[in-house]
Amino acid sequence: MTVGEAFKNRRTLYTLSDKGLAISQSRILDIIRAAVLHTPTPFNCQNGRVVLLVGDEHKKFWDLAGEIALATVGGEVFERAYEPRVKMFRAAYGTVLFYSDPAALKALEAKWPPTVIDKFPDWEQQANGMLHYAVWTMLTAEGLGCSLQHYNPMVDDRVCKEWDIPAGWKLGAQLVFGAPAGPFREKTFEPVEERLFAYGM
Repeated sequence: MTVGEAFKNRRTLYTLSDKGLAISQSRILDIIRAAVLHTPTPFNCQNGRVVLLVGDEHKKFWDLAGEIALATVGGEVFERAYEPRVKMFRAAYGTVLFYSDPAALKALEAKWPPTVIDKFPDWEQQANGMLHYAVWTMLTAEGLGCSLQHYNPMVDDRVCKEWDIPAGWKLGAQLVFGAPAGPFREKTFEPVEERLFAYGM
């Protein structure tokens, strides 16, 4: 699959399986390693941090997420809005936890005036988003299905304790991935002419 094809084929897919993956664990790790190494960051500060959970560790994460969601929102809301989704995510093969280490940008503050430092939080989020997209697209190119979730901040403390993650890291999102086990939803598009403007050509 070309890069352009991977862009076009990337979709949210919730129905995923931990069975029948046509990709090895080592290949998954290679993909994520490449994304962490080569995704742009502000001033090359390399603030992205990734925690990869597969197999029982992945299932443990979603067991914790379900337990915390139940305690946070209560039984009725949990059963209606959270429980079916948590079970669906747990059935997948793995989860990528995307973090940012603010200390990486903090170390640059002495080099820049306040007008630049004020932009650091925005640039940190942009870098994290590019890392999400890079991993998601690269896994898509390997035939995997993915969905991006946001169970932070309610899971943050427990996850840090369970996997010995530094408390200063900021959890941005969780990418659930596995073998496609259901149809992709058809994606609709607003007219590109209303969103793309070109001059001088």
